[in-house]
Amino acid sequence: MAQNIYDQIDFFEGYSRLDRSVEGLDGAPEWPALRAMLPDVSGLSIIDLGCGFGWFCRWARAHGARQVLGLDLSEKMLARARAESTDAAITYERADLDELSLPKACFDLAYSSLALHYVSDAARLFATVHQALVPGGTFVFSTEHPIYMAPTQPGWSIDTAGRKTWPVDRYLVEGPRSTDWFAKGVVKHHRTLGTTLNLLIEAGFVIGHVEEFCPTKAQIAARPELAEELERPMFLLVQARR
Repeated sequence: MAQNIYDQIDFFEGYSRLDRSVEGLDGAPEWPALRAMLPDVSGLSIIDLGCGFGWFCRWARAHGARQVLGLDLSEKMLARARAESTDAAITYERADLDELSLPKACFDLAYSSLALHYVSDAARLFATVHQALVPGGTFVFSTEHPIYMAPTQPGWSIDTAGRKTWPVDRYLVEGPRSTDWFAKGVVKHHRTLGTTLNLLIEAGFVIGHVEEFCPTKAQIAARPELAEELERPMFLLVQARR
C-alpha cells in the first residue's frame, strides 16, 4: 500500500496552505499548460487519479463532463472534496493507485495531477488506465519532473565560475526516495523521463504531447519566485491516447 502522507496532520496542514490548495486550479502555475492538453470534456466520462480536494472534478463538471470519478488515498482530502460539492454526477472514492483495479472501457478521459510520483509501480498503473479507457480515450497527467526529484540538497549550488547550478544526485538510479516536505520521510518514486515515456508506450499508449513546464513571462511577473523554474523544470506534463 502506498504511503498515506496526506492524512498526517502536519503534512495536511502544510499542504492546505499552498496556493493550489487555497485557490484551486488557478493557483497551480502549470494548470494553463495542462488544460491545453485536455480534449473538450463536454459529455465525457472522466476519472481523476489522485483527486485531492476535487478541484479538477468540479471544473470538469462545470465544463460539461457527463460524470466524474475522483479517487484519492487520503480520507482528509476526500472529506474536503465531498464538502465542496453535492453534485450527484461527481463520485469520490478512496483508492490506492498502487493497487487500483478499474472496469474495462469505462472512461473517455483519465486525468492525474501530481500524484504519479507517489506510485511505486507505474507500469501496472499505466496498464490499468489503458484498459479502462475507451478506444481513442485520453490520458493527461502531471508529475514532478525527475530532474527536480533528484537533487542532492534543496536550493542552488555555486560553481567555480560563480554560476548557479542545480545539483542532481544519481539521476539514473531509480526507485523510492525519502524527502522532508511539510513532514519528515515523505516517499516519492524516482523514474527517469525515458522510463516514464517508455512505460506508457509499453502499456499501449500513443504519446501525443510532452511538456517540461516553463512559466510564462506573465506568470513570472505576477509571481517572481517562478523565475527559478527557468533553471530546471519542476513538472513533467504528458498527454497520451489509447
